[in-house]
Amino acid sequence: MTTQLKHPASGQVLLTNEAIFKDWSYSAKRPGTVRWADQGATYTALEIAPGYEDAVLEKDANGNDIKIYQEVVQYDPVSGDRKILISLQDLTPEGHDNALVVDDYRWSDGGDRILVYTDAKYVWREKSRGDYWLIDRKDNELWQLGGDQAGTSQMMFGKLSPDGCCFAYVWRNNIYLQDLSTKAVTALTHDASDTIINGLFDWAYEEEFSIQDGFRWSPDSSRIAYWQLDTHAAKDFLIINNTDTLYPAITAIPYPKVGEENAAARIGIVAIAKPQTLWITLPGASKDMYVPRMDWANNSEQLFIQQLNRKQDTNTIFHADAKSGQVDAIFAETEDTFIELLESPQWLEDSLTYIWQSERDGWKHLYRVCRDGQTFIDLTPGDFDVTKLVSVDEGNGWVYFIASPDNPSQRYLYRSQLDGSGKIEQVTPSQLSGCNFYQISADSNWAIHTYSSFLQPPVFNLVSLPDHKVHQVLEDNAELTAKLSALQIGELEFYSVEAADGLELNGYLLKPPNMDKTKKHPIINYVYGEPAGQTVIDAWQGSLTMWHILMSQRGFIISSIDNRGTAAPRGHAWRRSIYGAVGTLASSDQSDALKAICARWRYIDADRVGVWGHSGGGSMTLNMLFRYPNQYKVGISLAPVPDQLLYDSIYQERYSGLLQDFEESYRQSSPITHAKNLRGKLLLIHGTGDDNVHYQGTERLCNELIKHNCQFDFMAYPNRRHGLVEGEGTPLHLHTLKSRYFADHL
Repeated sequence: MTTQLKHPASGQVLLTNEAIFKDWSYSAKRPGTVRWADQGATYTALEIAPGYEDAVLEKDANGNDIKIYQEVVQYDPVSGDRKILISLQDLTPEGHDNALVVDDYRWSDGGDRILVYTDAKYVWREKSRGDYWLIDRKDNELWQLGGDQAGTSQMMFGKLSPDGCCFAYVWRNNIYLQDLSTKAVTALTHDASDTIINGLFDWAYEEEFSIQDGFRWSPDSSRIAYWQLDTHAAKDFLIINNTDTLYPAITAIPYPKVGEENAAARIGIVAIAKPQTLWITLPGASKDMYVPRMDWANNSEQLFIQQLNRKQDTNTIFHADAKSGQVDAIFAETEDTFIELLESPQWLEDSLTYIWQSERDGWKHLYRVCRDGQTFIDLTPGDFDVTKLVSVDEGNGWVYFIASPDNPSQRYLYRSQLDGSGKIEQVTPSQLSGCNFYQISADSNWAIHTYSSFLQPPVFNLVSLPDHKVHQVLEDNAELTAKLSALQIGELEFYSVEAADGLELNGYLLKPPNMDKTKKHPIINYVYGEPAGQTVIDAWQGSLTMWHILMSQRGFIISSIDNRGTAAPRGHAWRRSIYGAVGTLASSDQSDALKAICARWRYIDADRVGVWGHSGGGSMTLNMLFRYPNQYKVGISLAPVPDQLLYDSIYQERYSGLLQDFEESYRQSSPITHAKNLRGKLLLIHGTGDDNVHYQGTERLCNELIKHNCQFDFMAYPNRRHGLVEGEGTPLHLHTLKSRYFADHL
């Protein structure tokens, strides 16, 4: 273990990169995967089996425990009773010495069977390819699903049918069905190829529409509706792996860049009794449309399909007949700029209405919508955003949701009445200031509540609702909290300043411990600045928080600002203002905010300003150095997009517009256009195996900087992906490099 440093005068602990990124001494713990029962209030959780706690010695690439020996345990929140439902013995296949490593589990609708997901492997960001086993609770029989296709970690998105008789899954881009009584396996689709994929998505859909699982069982278990993507028109991007084999290995990914042809998506329905696909006849050319959401319309006769045009300013909702394939347009969401709120409806028991999320009145609200799409009742009226729909309590007439009307950096649980009366109540106690999230039981009477704040690690409690009484502490991270209390940590302040046009911008300052306010101190600005994220959030941010504390201990003021366009809950106008000007308006806000905080706090040294960020934040770092070279002296840019033309079509065209309409804006908004203005110190960092933001862009930026004789520093991480976490020693090396660069040059 790494020895912790102590300040010689105060005796308080000083952080090291080794403690954070090698020993992972400041990692928060969390309960195992929790599942509420479909009915009632019991829940199950994955827990380390007694006697095997010491087996959890390994860490994954992010420093999280790899829990090897786990059992499925059931809890009754009313009585507090605990019992083991699935033991290690139950999870040990016949003839095997060890139990299965459980990556995830799902109960059948009746609760008499459990589907165990194991031996999971990464596909892009998630472990979505693995093997499946079934446990029948009547006799605890354990057997592997998939027949001859089992045991190679190639099965994806396995799901039991609602009636519990069958198991469906994707294997090598086709959908298969296994009868659980006969164990016979049948192919439901047959046309998979290098360019035809059934029941899953290409890289762009998965990344930008947050969707992976590409098929849906009908409620009566008679049919499966699924996506098919034809990627032949989307050009391949080649990623070269120079490190793992004697000769380079090449991975080809269909990756549509801005202005290029997309994969074509369509929806099919296949009957279980007669596996022939009926194709849904959606309007328009499929390669120029997106189908980001689809599911059964709370019955087995209709599908509820959302179709988005390529410009992403119109989302048309269709009902599709499961027998004829014909569609009826029900209603459409339209925008002058872009639509980004894409959520599936939550149907109510009467099947005639559902809860719908929309920004149609300028805020993200919940609506109760009639099945025909003609009547919308706003359930959450007011000038605030709903950030998440959590639960619907039909029995008592409430809908639960997350919002923070008065402070965009925080999150709280609220509820409003389903009858549309407009009555809204805050459920989270006001003293729990920070960020609160909930996993609520089916009857909405119980919840797993997660609370944290910027300097408070997460606490997981079992609470009753709506009184919010704590009945059990699942994980309080007391050990980590005690370690934090021993650290030297300076003052933390959340603040607001005005941009040049008077718009309020939110930010925070973390000051060095025992800071002498009569002296000037260097400042490091942490940036993201794009629509996909928010940095000014009063929540525990793990190793990011710890590294910022470390740098504050070394004398730096740490700051962050949310410019307009970020994912803060500040309304439609805030988020849409950056359309066609991603990078331009955002960097102007960042510059204005820096001027304002330097003027307000005189101890900030305006001549020693640093900036860093990752991904969109890497792009923003380049923008600040290139556009405002007199303000920013040192920057560290990780995995940036220097040229917006190089990023994927779905994300970039959503926020920057179609290329034919905004060609000049693409040029002006791209950092590479302004690279010749670099005056300060730049450290450019990228993983050569990045499938998301390609290494290609950083190489082009290098050429542009070389052309103008702009000196810079560069670090390539061989074969690392976008997160820069793979490979032994990578997190420690990366953060040591960042720490030294700011120390040496700022």
